[in-house]
Order: sequence, then C-alpha cells, then structure tokens
Amino acid sequence: MARNRRPNKYQRAAQEPPRDVTRLAYGGARKELRRGVEWFVREIPAHRAEKAYRCPECGTEVPIGQAHLVAWSAEHFFGDEAAVRDRRHYHLHCWRLA
Repeated sequence: MARNRRPNKYQRAAQEPPRDVTRLAYGGARKELRRGVEWFVREIPAHRAEKAYRCPECGTEVPIGQAHLVAWSAEHFFGDEAAVRDRRHYHLHCWRLA
C-alpha cells in the first residue's frame, strides 16, 4: 500500500528554481537602479544605527538610533572595494525622493 507523502525540505529545494544570491554576496544589499546608475542598497534598522552620519541628499544629520539606508555604486570605476569605501548613509525619505 503506497502512501502519498509530502516532499521533505530537501526535495522541495531541489524542485524550486535557484535563488538569487546577490544579496548574500553584498551583505544583504539589494540592487536598485537610480537615475540610470545601479546601486547596492542596504537598510539599517534603528537598533543597528550606532553612529551619526551626514545625509548627502539633504545635508542634515542621520542621528544615532534612526533607521536609514546605506547605498554604494554597483558600477564603481575602481571596483567593489572602492565602492564600499565610498558608501553613503541616507535618510529613508531622502533616498525615496532622490
């Protein structure tokens, strides 16, 4: 007598198409297209915002404890390491309006 068994998690994973691992490779960042330029963007929750930064869009401070996002160019002329060094912290609303 054959029983109908549901596939286990390994069988389900084998049936699913492969996932995009870009976010894992770039610290959980997603890729966004802004003004014709690709950016990596990572959201920083309030509990992880441990330093104050200057928002490049509005010029005001992103204070400690405020949720914000970090963006860096996906097409940096000098490569990925330089892009990460040049990353900038934006207010969430400033990034959305930019």
